[in-house]
Amino acid sequence: MRYFIELSYNGTAYHGWQNQPNGITVQEVVEKGLSTLLNEPVSVMGAGRTDAGVHATQLFAHFDTAVVFDAPDLVFKMNSFLPNDVAITTIFEVKPDVHARFHAISRAYLYRVTVKKNVFTVENSFYVKQALDVEKMNEASKILLTYKDFQCFSKSKTDVKTYHCDIMQAEWVLKNDELHFVIKANRFLRNMVRAIVGTLINIGLGKMEVDELHTIIESKNRSEAGFSVPAHGLYLTKIEYPEDIKL
Repeated sequence: MRYFIELSYNGTAYHGWQNQPNGITVQEVVEKGLSTLLNEPVSVMGAGRTDAGVHATQLFAHFDTAVVFDAPDLVFKMNSFLPNDVAITTIFEVKPDVHARFHAISRAYLYRVTVKKNVFTVENSFYVKQALDVEKMNEASKILLTYKDFQCFSKSKTDVKTYHCDIMQAEWVLKNDELHFVIKANRFLRNMVRAIVGTLINIGLGKMEVDELHTIIESKNRSEAGFSVPAHGLYLTKIEYPEDIKL
């Protein structure tokens, strides 16, 4: 049987989602928990990869097992077994051919920028001391919706077949003393969101003009885009699937 597991995690202590040879990952601790509680080796496939230090308020992964279990009971036991920075929300059965990564139709990220020094958010948002022109940043964000090829925001030496992404939403929203950048697309390239945010912040700081974003995207050159913002302000927030994936 194939199951989906929905989880959230604070990525501060982890070398990202995907298993690494020399660093603890979220995938590793989830697989260890499932393998221990189901008393058999279990591997999980995540809907995507988050880099070291990136958080997730919602991530889905799938796993296969022939063991019969009570889903709410396994959720309870997993949350007792896992460290405090990883939490399981639900476990549910899906059709046997459903894939957590390939069947996802959209993903959404949030990037938190603090505009006023706050000792309680310093570890999970990016503090920008200078004043930002949010209107220009939102004007530039709209430009993203008119393009498909985002090679300029992709990490170098990335093994992908295409740099095309369909961005459905990109906007900045002021939340008290924080600026939240929300972006939604069918897929994302490695480091893409952090590079986009860094470029938009440069526009907000007046280091580049809004129209320069056209030139940057059309260059397909990572060195033309802005800096990559720190990982600790980035959150994977939502993954959407077709409604018919469940049995």
